[in-house]
Amino acid sequence: MKSDAVRRLGRYILTNKPYLLGAVIFAALSNILMVAGPFIIGKGVDAIVGKGHVDFKIILYVVIIIFILYLISAIFQWSLQVITAILSNRTVEKLRKDVFNHIMEAPLRFFDHKPHGDIMSRLTNDMENIGEGIYQSVTQFFAGIISILGSLIFMFVLNPWITLIVIVMTPVTFLIASFITKRSSKMFKEQSRVNGELNGYIEEIIGNQKVVKAFNYEEKTQQKFEEINRRLYKCGRWAQFYSSLVNPSTRLVNNITYVLLGMTGGIASLAGRLSIGYISSFLTYSTYFSQPINNVTSVTTQIQSAIASAERVFAVMDEEVEKQSDNDGITLSKTNGNVRFEDVSFSYSPEKPLIQNFNLNVKEGQRIAIVGPTGSGKTTLVNLLMRFYDTDKGYIFIDDKNINKISKDSLRQSFGMVLQDTWLFSGTIRENIAYGNQDATDEEIKKAAISANAHSFIKRLPKGYETELTEGGSNLSQGQRQLLTIARVMLVIPPMLILDEATSSVDTRTELNIQKAFLKMMEGRTSFVIAHRLSTIREADVILVMNNGTVVEQGSHEDLLKKNGFYKKLYLSQYESFEQDL
Repeated sequence: MKSDAVRRLGRYILTNKPYLLGAVIFAALSNILMVAGPFIIGKGVDAIVGKGHVDFKIILYVVIIIFILYLISAIFQWSLQVITAILSNRTVEKLRKDVFNHIMEAPLRFFDHKPHGDIMSRLTNDMENIGEGIYQSVTQFFAGIISILGSLIFMFVLNPWITLIVIVMTPVTFLIASFITKRSSKMFKEQSRVNGELNGYIEEIIGNQKVVKAFNYEEKTQQKFEEINRRLYKCGRWAQFYSSLVNPSTRLVNNITYVLLGMTGGIASLAGRLSIGYISSFLTYSTYFSQPINNVTSVTTQIQSAIASAERVFAVMDEEVEKQSDNDGITLSKTNGNVRFEDVSFSYSPEKPLIQNFNLNVKEGQRIAIVGPTGSGKTTLVNLLMRFYDTDKGYIFIDDKNINKISKDSLRQSFGMVLQDTWLFSGTIRENIAYGNQDATDEEIKKAAISANAHSFIKRLPKGYETELTEGGSNLSQGQRQLLTIARVMLVIPPMLILDEATSSVDTRTELNIQKAFLKMMEGRTSFVIAHRLSTIREADVILVMNNGTVVEQGSHEDLLKKNGFYKKLYLSQYESFEQDL
């Protein structure tokens, strides 16, 4: 998995070839100039100690040349840092965009099984780790290759036999680094996973603070947080411990190599095979040779963390996306609203069957109410109708067209949904109402708000329709948020409607006004209404009574009461409960 993540990340880096090529060129130029320096310095040293007098003319030339070389090298090094930062940021930008687009195409099943905080962590923390890893890898890798090759060439020129010591000791360095890295990579992977778990838990708790405080759950919440945080600390500590061993270990080997080079160089100098100046050059080159290896091992932490994060990010991209319709999808240009379920079966998990062999035929313009106890499959029918989930067996037709053949955009644009759970984004009230129709005029938005009984509270706000909402609309009451979502659908008025407990959070008077607006909006449109309060669905043409995923009864309100069956028991239980409350 690790090599696959590195290979895929490499493909993203290659999408910015000009910047990658620029990094290679600047790294090469900078390090070629740096590597040439010790050879010239050796000449200067020999000019001081090689003769009976100091040759100041040669030393002056050496100083000027070295100054120019190192100045130009520094400029190229700075350019390398800048262009690598651009390469890293552009790569992460492209990767984050692709991951986000992939998430937008993921089925609801993906979000049902993944903590939202963990998904957010992969788009933020993991992306930052990847960016840092790319920056460190590119700046150290390309510069290191040039430095190693250049140093090796000059050492061979100076003395090939002494160079063999460096060549023999180098594999020892890589073996130690590889041994430690294999163990630290597992811990970095676990660290990224637990970090995502912690982010998910924090997001969950902060988003539900009212519930936490209402049930005095603060202490247990703190205990759970500390348990996850302790695991994160533990795996992070071991990851850092293992990675911290790499640099000291490789430096130890390199220092031993340096000592051996100094001893053999001294012997060669006494034998007259190597000058004092070239001994100093040789020792400098041995440092240049080992330094890139030390630099890479010193940033092992960032690189290992980046690889672990890349695995988590690509794991999201490997999740299946929503299957698109066959034959590029049929577009519903005009929808009459005839809906038919044929022998439909579905379950969220194979071991827990829900809907079995379900059949239903809905005529154009009918109002279908769906009632039943919790878990009976009411909302599931809507999920299947909108293709949030696909059926395990059987087919659903709209105007005799199999919805699996209809493009999902076209299918979902044919429905307007008002759900029990409200969703508003940060922005003005006007923008939230116009979410489904960005080209709506102010008059159309106001008319939709009036129909939803939202205009009266909106005009009392300091800035009216231009009032800014906080995240999730938390500066409004639950009932006000519900009214805005209803106004959003009333602005679009699609051919078919789905109302899932759409008035559950409003008061009785407001509910009656909204019901009137709904009745007007539903005229001539096929409508599916899910309701727990049976008093709200008496006007339905057909009431489906569901239990355990099966329609046990269907008919009008009066017909179902006459049947003396399951529906009547539900109705009377609510009526008796209402009387007891009074």
